[in-house]
Amino acid sequence: MPTNEEKKKIVEILIKSGILVGPEFMTNLDNDDVVKKILSLPENSQEEEIKKILLENKRGVKIVKSYKEEANKRTVSDFISYFNTRYNKLKEILHKKQGTQDAISIKRVVAKSENEKVSIIGMIYDKGVTKNNNIILTLEDQTGRIKAVVTKTKDTFKVAEECVCDEVIGVNGTFNKGIIFVDEIILPDIPATNELKKGPEDIYAIFTGDPHIGSKHFLHENFNNFIAWLNGEIGTEEQKNIAKKVRYVFVVGDLVDGIGIYPSQYDDLELKDIKKQYEKLSEYLEKIPKHIEIILCPGNHDALRLIEPQPPLYKDYAEGLCNLPNVYLVSNPSIINIGATENFQGFNVLLYHGASFHFYAERVASIMQQGGPKRADLIMKFLLQRRHLAPEHTSVNYAPNPEEDPLLIDIIPDFFVTGHIHRSTASTYRNITTINCSCWIGMTDFQEKVGLIPEPARVVAVNLQTRETKIMRF
Repeated sequence: MPTNEEKKKIVEILIKSGILVGPEFMTNLDNDDVVKKILSLPENSQEEEIKKILLENKRGVKIVKSYKEEANKRTVSDFISYFNTRYNKLKEILHKKQGTQDAISIKRVVAKSENEKVSIIGMIYDKGVTKNNNIILTLEDQTGRIKAVVTKTKDTFKVAEECVCDEVIGVNGTFNKGIIFVDEIILPDIPATNELKKGPEDIYAIFTGDPHIGSKHFLHENFNNFIAWLNGEIGTEEQKNIAKKVRYVFVVGDLVDGIGIYPSQYDDLELKDIKKQYEKLSEYLEKIPKHIEIILCPGNHDALRLIEPQPPLYKDYAEGLCNLPNVYLVSNPSIINIGATENFQGFNVLLYHGASFHFYAERVASIMQQGGPKRADLIMKFLLQRRHLAPEHTSVNYAPNPEEDPLLIDIIPDFFVTGHIHRSTASTYRNITTINCSCWIGMTDFQEKVGLIPEPARVVAVNLQTRETKIMRF
């Protein structure tokens, strides 16, 4: 990482050359090679030479969001502020949707006359079923609470069936006897008009996850084959041609197997020292060509707190990774921008390991009926519709941030990439490519016990010019 002194020198060079940059440029200037190139230029360098180097940096990796908050004590007021922040942001998103633009507060609704049409935006406090098998939602905002009944004859009943507590929704209906009888439920959702972006360059991004380095079940040979392919050493001519065009490799969580993650794990470990697990990962990644940018997101097996969001890996454990020039350590979740050029804004990639997945796979009826945890594509669609990675309070352990909700999907991504359930899928929802990554570990007794059936040694390759996806097996 460049020092503050180096950044100051770069600012001086840019000012002398008449080049203006915003504050976000310096915040994201974390490419040591670019820094060295600028600082090594002669004093009379032309503006175009500097712009060329800056463009090279822009085409690399920009960290849009990565959680770095310092640990501190949490209070009840932090939870209140956290949920207020979430509510206000999702309310802002919902207010832009047709049908909720005239939404009013619950306090104003209860002052209305009988049988008036009303529209509100509320957070689901409770959900139940009436004796007639209708769904009753208790909604709240910052002014009060109100009951909302969705009868089983309404078209919106299926939406209500999938609603979970703590998500924020829009409701249109008729107010009568202190209750809203619901005609329509509106989710924050991704706009139907969301653009499918395609890049100007014929280059590839590779998505994988869950290496679990250190486990006896780690698939050494398969992972070595993957790295050999990236180096153009194996594969068909078509596969080698793809390897030549790879610019980015994403690894989404559980980089190592960790220590003490599940009962009797110690017997499953080949490397019983957490630092040695990360050292072995560094050895593997060092073999990847340096023109390929590697983005690493942690997961629940990594040497970090389990509560979300998880910060980037600590240097104390992962010094070798920090020293690799083409490795970026980001938080879980995070948003990374790749593939930007002078005339193209690049792709935003939302990374989330996926700790909340089992909760929704086991509680949302439509997901359960179509395969449960095997259907990562349906879980990801469900979360995108709610614009949140863990909408129900109990679905993950989290740290309440009073100023923001890091699990909120406030920036619409071009790619939504997850791991955790060890299966490889690639799908599309409203022009967002949704990818769940495979793993590099075979079946363990613990996985079998919890019903996790892996599909290991697969990567998803995406052509950023065409958005075509391929699942490659190693």
